Amino acid sequence: MARLRSSIFLVLLVLWTALLALTIPYFAWLDRPTATRRFSRFWAGGVMAILRLVGLAYRTIGEENRPPEPALYVGNHQSAFETIAAAVLIPDVAIVLKEELYRIPVFGWFLKRSPMIAIDRAGGASSVKKMFREGREASEAGRNLLIFPEGTRRAVDERAEFHRGVLLLYKALDLPVVPVVNNAGLYWPARSFSIRPGTITVSYLPPIPPGLPDKEFMARLTEAIYEERDRLVAQERGQS
Repeated sequence: MARLRSSIFLVLLVLWTALLALTIPYFAWLDRPTATRRFSRFWAGGVMAILRLVGLAYRTIGEENRPPEPALYVGNHQSAFETIAAAVLIPDVAIVLKEELYRIPVFGWFLKRSPMIAIDRAGGASSVKKMFREGREASEAGRNLLIFPEGTRRAVDERAEFHRGVLLLYKALDLPVVPVVNNAGLYWPARSFSIRPGTITVSYLPPIPPGLPDKEFMARLTEAIYEERDRLVAQERGQS
């Protein structure tokens, strides 16, 4: 049953994305990033509907913690779910992502034209400067930012040292930081299309104010994300 569910999801995902590909000439001609982002959100909403069809839903908690002004959202990374769902969960978002994602057919084209903040991990100081510049441009345009400081998808119980990029953005942009935590790895494991039925929880935590000392900020951020992640995972495992 699990294999059938995952196969149905994968087939429908490919078909839905193929339909999206038909719109590329129009959006290339239009050349309006805002319109491209809106349509990307429509596509992501369609993927969420496909997931519901195969038994995987999601819910959000802590919505009151989301500030009305642009913020830097910082999330844990367990699954492909949060990358796709970001456009729905955090509208008008600029995601800090690895440049290789631009090479994914169709999906990468829309990411690049949105635009997102692509990082060449071998680029050194020039890559960091590019992240600062594009991050400022996004926040000044009223967009939210999202970064996954673990760097790659992790198992549900795994801890990782956060990359310094999140600290550098925090200091450079002077924005409130909203930790956003999920337990998607319980239902859609990293590097897999094996889908289990259930309900993913996405939790928005109280914002961390700008201007804190480096060590205090990183300690508060790390503790908040992993404490909430462990709570969500334990809660779901206790119910199953």
